[in-house]
Amino acid sequence: MKKIFFLTIILLPLSACDLFTTRNAENPDQTRSNFQPPVEPAIVIENLKSSLSDKNVQNYIACFVDTIFADQTYNFSASSEAISLYQIFVQGWGLNEERRYFSSVTNRVPVDFPISLSLSNENYSSLSGDSLVYSATYSLNLPVSSSDPVPQNYAGNLQFNMLRDSRSEWVIYYWKDTKSESLPSWSELKGSFY
Repeated sequence: MKKIFFLTIILLPLSACDLFTTRNAENPDQTRSNFQPPVEPAIVIENLKSSLSDKNVQNYIACFVDTIFADQTYNFSASSEAISLYQIFVQGWGLNEERRYFSSVTNRVPVDFPISLSLSNENYSSLSGDSLVYSATYSLNLPVSSSDPVPQNYAGNLQFNMLRDSRSEWVIYYWKDTKSESLPSWSELKGSFY
């Protein structure tokens, strides 16, 4: 009789709290993330491309240096054409400006259309063990509607100075943009969306 009593006392709470039943699955986050820890410089470039495609502001900003983890601040050097068009580049362009421009772009582009970045003529030049220069020719497609006054295609040459921060992750601390001859530059895109 005592055994039945103790068994009942033990089993009664277990059956009442649904410990062994499955719960409903949580809804997935609306924003996709293909961000990988950038332990190699090439991963920074892939993360940048993915953040554009996914229109993920947080992942985009994570590609750039954070002063908490490095003794370096981010700096963007715009194309000369963009400097003559947009006063913001004369004042200086840092992470706050990157965040503001990219948030504006993601709000303008339709949800199901990715921003695509193509890179060619890629080159990595080591400065030291913990820093390097990446250069490439870029082509950027912004999938806005044809009635939108903003151009859809941008092209030019970019240079990223990168370093390995205190987390042993590679980040961009300097970006230089140069316009191609035929299309507007990425700098012009940034200036128009700032």
